[in-house]
Amino acid sequence: MRLPSRSASRCGMFQVRPRGMPLRRRDFLRASAILAASAGSSLWAKAALASGRIVAGPSPLGPLRPADENGLMLPAGMRSRVVARSGEKVPGSDYVWHRDPDGGAIFGAERGFVYVSNSESNSHGGVGAIRFADDASIQDAYPICNGTRANCAGGSTPWQTWLSCEEFPAGHVWECDPLGRRKARLRNALGTFKHEAVAVDSVNRYLYLTEDESDGRLYRFTPARWGELVEGLLEVAEVAPNDVLSWHRVPNPNPRIPSETPTRHQVAQSTPFRGGEGIIHQQGHVYFTTKYDNRVWDYDTASGRLRVLYDAALDPGRQLTGVDNAAPTPGGDVLVAEDGGNMELVLLSAAGVAAPLLRLTGQSDSELTGPAFDPSGTRLYFSSQRGGRSGITYEVTDSERRFGANAPTGRPT
Repeated sequence: MRLPSRSASRCGMFQVRPRGMPLRRRDFLRASAILAASAGSSLWAKAALASGRIVAGPSPLGPLRPADENGLMLPAGMRSRVVARSGEKVPGSDYVWHRDPDGGAIFGAERGFVYVSNSESNSHGGVGAIRFADDASIQDAYPICNGTRANCAGGSTPWQTWLSCEEFPAGHVWECDPLGRRKARLRNALGTFKHEAVAVDSVNRYLYLTEDESDGRLYRFTPARWGELVEGLLEVAEVAPNDVLSWHRVPNPNPRIPSETPTRHQVAQSTPFRGGEGIIHQQGHVYFTTKYDNRVWDYDTASGRLRVLYDAALDPGRQLTGVDNAAPTPGGDVLVAEDGGNMELVLLSAAGVAAPLLRLTGQSDSELTGPAFDPSGTRLYFSSQRGGRSGITYEVTDSERRFGANAPTGRPT
């Protein structure tokens, strides 16, 4: 398709409205259906459906209060703590927390859970992990991937591994064991390019990948055998004028850079996206962000259609800018981290409504990274990539479970 212009009044299939503008009855019924389909626990259901309108403004979690001792502005009833600082040993371990923490995820473990975090350092890279007990006390910390560089974002798999993405032109994806029992494994079949993030659709058995280039592409990988990423088919997306995606085989998934044609330029029909960033799969939809146009996209895997879910250019309040990492919330919404902007983690509903979950103050030259929820759905972990010396990792606790229903409790294998 022709990518919608910034001045367009509609984004794909759903109109983005200024704050507080009432929905037409047809669109309200449609939005109601979308919200009702979000497992009934979406943070937005009560506020949006009760008022009969979609409102962009204060979060359903409540307004942000003044910054706490860690510089975080949170809704009432939430509290924060610092769990790791780059260059210092993680409490209760001998592991020195890596610099430039980026993409992250949570994995269930016996009597607790593990938070994994990439290092986007160009000189060191790799992935670190913190193991927590059920009560969130720190039990250990350790590396799960070494010898890589510019590990940006990634994605978790249904078989409980972490896919860490190298963000440079000859970058690859590395499959990591969150428990650190197995060495990280190079997954060449997922292509050679400036990888950003991966999302796994376990229903249709695809992996979707973003590329952090100004003309980056959206890719789809079909494993030859589900649960293994050694072989498979790598394809690139073309968006037709009717917004339906078609997929074309990438002729040479592993070009020699810079002597051979880059992956993104091998299929002439493929559609460029302006700086692919975070990507997740949730309830039959693939959501991904593009940083150079501040958009969040929604790919409906059943219909094959793509729409713009959120466009900062069409939001008078510009609630969400500097879009970057993304994570699913336990309640069925999308959480987007800002690289710049006003340093917020922003909730985005299935109807395209944005509101802040939290804001970090005093670190305007940093970015928020790696948001992930623990198995209980009461704790949120994330980092400020350049906070302090070269990174700070935080925990936010909400004992009232306002993040939504319980998160999955899968165990690493």
